[in-house]
Amino acid sequence: MKYLALIYAAPGASPIPDTPEFGAYLGEYETTTNTYIKDNIMLAGEALQDTNTATTVRVRNGKLETMDGPFAETKEQLGGFYLFECKNIDEAIKYAAMIPDAKYGTVEVRPIMSFD
Repeated sequence: MKYLALIYAAPGASPIPDTPEFGAYLGEYETTTNTYIKDNIMLAGEALQDTNTATTVRVRNGKLETMDGPFAETKEQLGGFYLFECKNIDEAIKYAAMIPDAKYGTVEVRPIMSFD
């Protein structure tokens, strides 16, 4: 079954770029991603640009509306994702717990709906 791990963190919660801690943090992501590849559970994964680059799109009464920024104002912001192929939710949670930002924010794990 497919599971999406959505990675949320508050701005500034994780290590700051150009610091020794940030280098170690990126190393943790590399190790985690390599584990997913080795265990053959990773289908996709990407980091997202900062929320100030986001555009929210809505169509109301046939009219396109756009707004700069994310859909909702929240303390934690969506920063990236992994898409897993796992046996069950417990296995997906095990892999989601390896994501470095689980220590600084929140990782939401959701099953992908199948229409087969």
